[in-house]
Amino acid sequence: MTSTMDETNSKKRPHEDEEKTAEDNTATEENGDDDNNKEKEPIKQQRTAITMDGEMPQKKFYRQRAHCNPLSHNDSFQYPIQPNLMDWTLDHYPDYANNDDKTTTKITPTVLDIGCGFGGLTMALSDLLPNERILGMEIRAKVTEYVRLRIMAHRANHDQKCKNASVIRTNSMKYLSNYFAKGSIHKLFFCFPDPHFKRKNWGRRIISRRLLSEYAFVLQVGCKLYCITDVKELHDWHVKECDAHPLFRRLSDDETEQDPCVHAMKVETEEGKKVARNKGSKYYAVYERIDRPVVSDAAVDAVFESIDEFFEQAHEDDKYKSSAVAADNNEGGATTNDSTQEQKPDNN
Repeated sequence: MTSTMDETNSKKRPHEDEEKTAEDNTATEENGDDDNNKEKEPIKQQRTAITMDGEMPQKKFYRQRAHCNPLSHNDSFQYPIQPNLMDWTLDHYPDYANNDDKTTTKITPTVLDIGCGFGGLTMALSDLLPNERILGMEIRAKVTEYVRLRIMAHRANHDQKCKNASVIRTNSMKYLSNYFAKGSIHKLFFCFPDPHFKRKNWGRRIISRRLLSEYAFVLQVGCKLYCITDVKELHDWHVKECDAHPLFRRLSDDETEQDPCVHAMKVETEEGKKVARNKGSKYYAVYERIDRPVVSDAAVDAVFESIDEFFEQAHEDDKYKSSAVAADNNEGGATTNDSTQEQKPDNN
């Protein structure tokens, strides 16, 4: 019986070994295919998701969260110590490059699209203002790369198009004066910025009285600051802050509508197109950078007279309060002595 089972097993073993070998070969081939697929997957992803210079990028690969904290220290940015150390022809305006270093260092941006997003207005201003050098400034890395590739594609496919446009990733709320000298900018655009609705976050708003002083520093006298939003509350904030600053004057409605940049600001940005599709409202204002207001001697004398009157009145009030307190103390002391004498027991 045992011999019969051994013979049966011995007969089956060759077939089992062949089947096992075939399974092993199949598994090996499958594993080999998997390894090849693993090797091919990164190449396939590279061909799909990464855009080469000169190719038009696809926005779906470069989307990023719309808002971020500009006061955060999570991101580090490289920036020049002072504006004259920045060579803008190196990576941004190569067509303006010149062998003369003195000429090269004078090539600087003159129009800033701060918070440029996906670059709709930056591209439009390139055609609208051919004699200016447009720079989009964006804090988000992927969005900045999208705009850069978009500009490079237009330069490659359309001769002389977007030669005067570029983009840079930086934090404009912190490093603006590191890039631009006093009075070097002709136009500043703030299109559909983050509203930062919470009161504790109002300090993050891109337009504030503190930052307006920096904008006035880089903006040339007689040049303009543009702001637009679809949030009425934020528009009121813009108007209040700009109206309160002594170096900005709001343009009238007629002056505003005659400016072709206003129309571009309303229709060329991605957010502006989105608001139009949703049939929303757009609120905008344009301010002119004015020179330091001239104050007459009479006005200065009037200010000092009012200050003197204030201190004189405060001195009189202090004297009145001091005499009143002294009188109260005297009356209180007399009353206390009388009550003490009445309550004092007779020891005799």
